[in-house]
Amino acid sequence: MLMKSDDNTAVVYDPRGALRFENVPVTARKKSLGGLRLGILDNSKWNANKLLRGAAAALGDDIDFAAVNYYVKHSFSKDATPELIAQIAAENDVVLTAIGDCGSCCSACVRDSIALEKLGVPSAVIITTEFVRETELTRQAVGMKELEPVVITHPVSSITPDEVAQRVAQIKEQAQQVWLGTKAPLEIKVELQ
Repeated sequence: MLMKSDDNTAVVYDPRGALRFENVPVTARKKSLGGLRLGILDNSKWNANKLLRGAAAALGDDIDFAAVNYYVKHSFSKDATPELIAQIAAENDVVLTAIGDCGSCCSACVRDSIALEKLGVPSAVIITTEFVRETELTRQAVGMKELEPVVITHPVSSITPDEVAQRVAQIKEQAQQVWLGTKAPLEIKVELQ
């Protein structure tokens, strides 16, 4: 923006301002997973239910969960309500949420996981390979750079039962790593400035 002063000098202001980001750490990771309560947050996207139920069953083959609690939010492009997030946090020790396979659903899933992390619940958010960049930007913008997602092969909405099984195997391995804090960081780095 250009402004003239009384003495005919020009002052130029940069309207962009400066971006300021908080960086809240993720909650403490779990030492082991046996005996914990697993929360599943389904964002109602096509095939999210199949992936999440398959992943819960596959994880249950190796982990003796005390309970598996299932929740559904009815708009994939909106954050879960604060009441639902509070309920999930109160009733679970770790959470698996899906699925981020488009722009708005990816950012909403990441924000849901961040909200749960802030309440002390390690959360594994499932995204697809096509939305790693959005995930990186969202976790920085919302303020939790260290939140590691579970990254599965894209696409999800139009896959065969065999492809669902392949993605479930990806989820099973990575979700445990997220909850235990052993997952390698995302390779893509995009810094907001």
